[in-house]
Amino acid sequence: MKNNLLIVHGGGPTAVINASLYGVITEAQKSDKIDKIYGAIGGSEAILNENFLDLGKTEKNQLELLLTTPGSAIGSSRYALDQKDYDRMVDIFKRNNIKYVLFNGGNGTMDTCGKVSKVCEKEEIYVVGIPKTIDNDISIIDHAPGYASAAKYIAVTTAEIGQDVKSLPIHVCVIEAMGRNAGWITAASALARQNKKDAPHLIYLPERPFDEEEFLEDVKKLYEKLGGVVVVVSEGLKNKEGESIVPPIFKSDRAVYYGDVSSHLANLVVKKLGIKARNEKPGISGRSSIGLQSDIDREEAIIVGAEAVKAALDHNTGVMVAINRVPGDTYQIKTSLVPIEEVMLHERILPEKYINERGNDVTQDFIDWCKPLIGDQINKFISFKDVL
Repeated sequence: MKNNLLIVHGGGPTAVINASLYGVITEAQKSDKIDKIYGAIGGSEAILNENFLDLGKTEKNQLELLLTTPGSAIGSSRYALDQKDYDRMVDIFKRNNIKYVLFNGGNGTMDTCGKVSKVCEKEEIYVVGIPKTIDNDISIIDHAPGYASAAKYIAVTTAEIGQDVKSLPIHVCVIEAMGRNAGWITAASALARQNKKDAPHLIYLPERPFDEEEFLEDVKKLYEKLGGVVVVVSEGLKNKEGESIVPPIFKSDRAVYYGDVSSHLANLVVKKLGIKARNEKPGISGRSSIGLQSDIDREEAIIVGAEAVKAALDHNTGVMVAINRVPGDTYQIKTSLVPIEEVMLHERILPEKYINERGNDVTQDFIDWCKPLIGDQINKFISFKDVL
């Protein structure tokens, strides 16, 4: 007897979340154990509403479009589930003959995945996680699908802004990158540099306490030397007390929303140094840009989607597909399965070895780690003809 498979997206989309969906569908279509390939239309809340769409009969030319479609083709959510919701899911899965359940998402989604696997562990329903996050803060794995594209985006954006500032070197530009507690995206801006004087000139990460006086000192020194200065900062910068350097502007039951760090720091430069300054906050464009999607990121996203199907069909449950880097001079990966308990809400921050001593830049070790995720593609976008 054939059974059905369900794929659920959780949290913020990435430039390659639909590539993982493509990997799931195309792999599931090969199996004689699977009948319907359901997508939960609207994330985990869609399970409770039984809002499922059969994706298995989608024509190949339509499936191919997933590879270059931004956002989540089947929607997503940050719906807060309670234990009663998890308990209800067992009956819902049984009623819809769903034996295989895949969750594609980050730390929070993997927490959901683990809790769903727990209530299903005696029901012969197999639950597997697919990693996804631009923040790259999922523990255990080398990196998550979605990160490389976000890294490429911030690097290209920084390089282009750097050229603009170099052309008219009269101000300081502060770029704010996503990643509240982990500085992986912010750090990737360093890949913009082709020469020593290129942007970014300063990088500030949430893993180090932010020192306002040191920041102003660094900016002033570089401005006097170069004229135009480009600074890339994390949206999650905190002071030595562990508090955000900008006050909260809104609080809800589940989250706190803060003001713009880049705007705050640009204003600080104007007020304290008397230097013209402006801020840029690309925001969600960094996770939705298909034009700057990393080829490597897309291919790896397909792989983890397909591997999750294989894992479920082999009756693995309560696990997540992991990407592991193979040691050596040539970039290669292999996948494995890790217990979901080792991933659930565990946050992976930037290691100290990737941050310079003063805390205003990254090290060469980070650049060596990050660059292969983007490959030579980035040279197409930042190999400028520069006569200055």
